[in-house]
Amino acid sequence: MTIKAYGTDRLGEVAARCCALARRLASAIDDEPLLERMAPVRLNIVCFRHRLGDDEFQAGIAADLQESGQVVLSTTTINGRTVLRAAFVNHRSNEGDADAVIRAVLDAGARRRSAL
Repeated sequence: MTIKAYGTDRLGEVAARCCALARRLASAIDDEPLLERMAPVRLNIVCFRHRLGDDEFQAGIAADLQESGQVVLSTTTINGRTVLRAAFVNHRSNEGDADAVIRAVLDAGARRRSAL
């Protein structure tokens, strides 16, 4: 039904946009000293960590953000380390959403650090 409703060209545009948003986020992470990208960005997924925290800290950031509803990140493991995982899959996602991830992670990290 999705292909019938939107067509392959439109679905291709959505996929390309999601990949572009992931590259935008990756670039912002690379420019932010408190964040570290953990894998190359090949498609629509960006894996990264907050530099000032251990695995529990990363998982806590993801949980805090999910509960707040600001942004939704999951976690995964890369080379034995817990990392944050942003996946752009929504056709309504835009540049502001990618930018919001950086702010939200930095804010959540700062709150967790101050609580220590």
